[in-house]
Amino acid sequence: MTLPETSVLDEPRDPFGGEALLELESVSRIYGEEVEVYALRDVSLKISAGDFISIIGPSGSGKSTMLGLLGILDLPSKGTIRVSGIDVSTLNDIDRSRLRGDSIGFVFQQFHLVPHLTAAQNVETALLFRSISPKERQVRSHEALDQLGLYKRRDHRPVQLSGGEQQRVAIARAIVTNPKMILADEPTGALDSANAAHVLEIFVGLQSPERAVVLVTHDMGVANQAFRKVSMKDGQIIKDSSDPV
Repeated sequence: MTLPETSVLDEPRDPFGGEALLELESVSRIYGEEVEVYALRDVSLKISAGDFISIIGPSGSGKSTMLGLLGILDLPSKGTIRVSGIDVSTLNDIDRSRLRGDSIGFVFQQFHLVPHLTAAQNVETALLFRSISPKERQVRSHEALDQLGLYKRRDHRPVQLSGGEQQRVAIARAIVTNPKMILADEPTGALDSANAAHVLEIFVGLQSPERAVVLVTHDMGVANQAFRKVSMKDGQIIKDSSDPV
């Protein structure tokens, strides 16, 4: 994979004109019964194909709750979440899991690789519950690793890989299903500066007119790589750089 040498900000594109992939409409997430605590309050957000978005905010701002809702790992207390126009609250758990698996690729700070599996086998785990043959799973896994420059490391287990390589395996696992959206939670948080810069370049390369990339972070240096910054505080969006001035 040939990585761009410049920041995404150096290559202006129109990132806001694509198909709506995911929408939050007046969403709140409330915990507690006798005393209600709003983790998110009346949040609306539209993510479109072609978007490259960072969601930034301090601890307690609601980023983690937002992550769970964007990944449809959780449902809102109030409001509506739509994925490709589908209201996720109308789906049962199985259908919601299927929609998540088809639409969203996840990358986490701590990699979440299975220790006893090889790099290729870890990537294949994203394909296990699909109607494809073991041979096809292997081919697609190898292609994803090759895209991330890790084909020669396909038979290595996580303990044999550097932190940067492990994160690239995690990214390969996220893209092997060809999702419409990549959702990354502090993807450089466990990496040194050199590997962090490399991983950010990879995310720049993953954005396309058909796909959105969303980075959830507290690191302004990471956030500044995105076309669009969404700033959060006290469970609300306080600024979205795509809003008209």
